[in-house]
Amino acid sequence: MAAALSTFDLTKDYPIGFWRRRSCRALDRLTLDVDQGEVFGFLGPNGAGKTTTLKLLMRLVFPTGGRAEILGRPAGDLDVKRRIGYLPENPYFYDHLTAEELLVYFAGLFGYGAAERRKRASRLLDEVGIGGERRLQLRKFSKGMLQRVGIAQTLINDPELLILDEPMSGLDPLGRRDVRSVILSLRDRGCTVFFSSHVLSDAETLCSRVAILARGRLVACGRLTEILAFRARGWEMIVADAPETAIARIGSGARRVVRLGDGRYSLELPLDPPPARLLSEVAAAGAQVVSLNPIRETLEDYFVEQVAARQSGTPS
Repeated sequence: MAAALSTFDLTKDYPIGFWRRRSCRALDRLTLDVDQGEVFGFLGPNGAGKTTTLKLLMRLVFPTGGRAEILGRPAGDLDVKRRIGYLPENPYFYDHLTAEELLVYFAGLFGYGAAERRKRASRLLDEVGIGGERRLQLRKFSKGMLQRVGIAQTLINDPELLILDEPMSGLDPLGRRDVRSVILSLRDRGCTVFFSSHVLSDAETLCSRVAILARGRLVACGRLTEILAFRARGWEMIVADAPETAIARIGSGARRVVRLGDGRYSLELPLDPPPARLLSEVAAAGAQVVSLNPIRETLEDYFVEQVAARQSGTPS
């Protein structure tokens, strides 16, 4: 199966300076494949080159070197553009229109008839949580509401591939939950979603694979299970109904003991020795084990490690 999106040594230099012109490399030989039907996270700090990459894919700017393919065709192919949806980081819409009018207008650009335009606009506004506000002019919308409308417009043509630049920007927790639900439902329908973000918890929740960019270069790429699975660094045991004397004895081998409430404690244990012996000690003390989970390095930990290594010029 062909990749939904591929880049091959994709490079972009921007000229800077006034009197003495020189080049600044925003993206350095990016080679990447995004499989069909997956949710792929494109992560990096501000200035890493994420937005530049997305603009290159959409042919809003042109590469200095390398190339990109979308759905098996060169980036910029007109037929391909009918099959994708795109949301820029800071979308700007005709603010004298209502949300409903805007989506009807975009549906018209794809050639849908009048009845189908209204049907699609209504359905998508429902999906992103825009209710009676859909008849207000967009100039009266908050940043988060505009972001919801922006996500709705990316879906107006039932795209095979979505390219989203910081789709959670400006959203409150309910809005983030709604957008996550939309993205997961699209994945379940076979749509490919490629989104940039620095909101790492969203990537951990949504993505099957991620790529991490730092200073224009790819520093890591893979499935979250591959990146995180070997990073377990201990165990967290939550116990309840535990007397203090028992915790003092059981916790002697713990790195840290935190009292959570009456009789409830969190114990951070090392990887070695395994916690099997402690489980029997907890039971003997009359306490209850509420949970036992490995403590793993989070995507945020990995992200910071990789970016720091890239910025210092040392291998991670």
